[in-house]
Amino acid sequence: MAGPSASLIPCGQYKTDYRRDSTIFPTPMSRGFAIAAVLLLCLAPLKIGGTELLSPYQLNMLIQIGYYGIAALGLNILVGFTGQISLGHAAFFGFGAFASAWLSNSLGVPVFWAIPLAGLLTTLVGMLFGLPAARIKGLYLAIATFAAQFILEDFFSRADWFTGGSAGTIAQPFSIFGYELSGDRHFFYVVLAYVVVLYLFGANLLRTRDGRAFVAVRDHYLSAEIMGINLTRYRVLSFGIAAFYAGVGGALFGHYLSFVSAESFTILLSIQFLGMIIIGGLGSVMGTLMGTAFMVLLPEAVQAMSQSVGNVFPALTEGLAFLKEGAIGLAIVLFLIFEPDGLAHRWKMIKAYWKLYPFSY
Repeated sequence: MAGPSASLIPCGQYKTDYRRDSTIFPTPMSRGFAIAAVLLLCLAPLKIGGTELLSPYQLNMLIQIGYYGIAALGLNILVGFTGQISLGHAAFFGFGAFASAWLSNSLGVPVFWAIPLAGLLTTLVGMLFGLPAARIKGLYLAIATFAAQFILEDFFSRADWFTGGSAGTIAQPFSIFGYELSGDRHFFYVVLAYVVVLYLFGANLLRTRDGRAFVAVRDHYLSAEIMGINLTRYRVLSFGIAAFYAGVGGALFGHYLSFVSAESFTILLSIQFLGMIIIGGLGSVMGTLMGTAFMVLLPEAVQAMSQSVGNVFPALTEGLAFLKEGAIGLAIVLFLIFEPDGLAHRWKMIKAYWKLYPFSY
């Protein structure tokens, strides 16, 4: 007979509902690592003993990863979790930037409130362009969103009252309680706060009834409809959520640069957003941030490499712009061939290997 202490040894699976099975942090250690990572990032802009922990260039890279990562998460909710393709995400990103600048410049809305309001306005636009998703899918939906990209680009260049036309518009600096948060070291905290809140919201959304409906629509829409899921509602809703994330990310982008121009939101940026979620992993919240970091840092790595060998191969320096674009395209192709599940899947495999090491079989 087993001793009394045997009953204290945990074994088996004790998850009794869906929420526990899909918890954000599966272990206390993973939750601790996430909290520690956020706390370390809070220290990044500080100076210790007169020495900067991170240079302005490094902070700039982190800020870029932040606002692009927010927009990319919205696209991953749409593409990775709902299975609805979009080639117009950069246009929604741009609409959020222009909307926030317009709200603060023309209506006098404080930037603190203009950013979420710009996300809501972009949600309405995203749902409007998402209406075709109720009737079409696949390649036809891709063409429809491709058209939305060019429709909004034309709107940006013509709507002088909203965007400033071809001249662009000024975006006011972020301020709260009368204190202006301008410059990389201050604005970093604004972006970090939005990243933490929106990523937690996105992760929790996928644990709800609506999140499970998104996945059902993606996996088999006919079965989902038979189970009573309203396909039109959830397809349009996913476009709205994706547009909200894009709008907030675009608003942060605009107020960080203090200037918004239509030339920044082309189809190439939409393709880069798709590259971020493909490389990070479709249907992965954590993978979205990993893929965004990869896509932001890859061109910088290519530039550093070309400069280091520029004396030996001058042609590399002269064709730097081509090398950056080529590296992004090559990375997407290689990931589709050799790691179609993205960096998130590779990270899970690495953790599983070391968890069982040295008995990894």
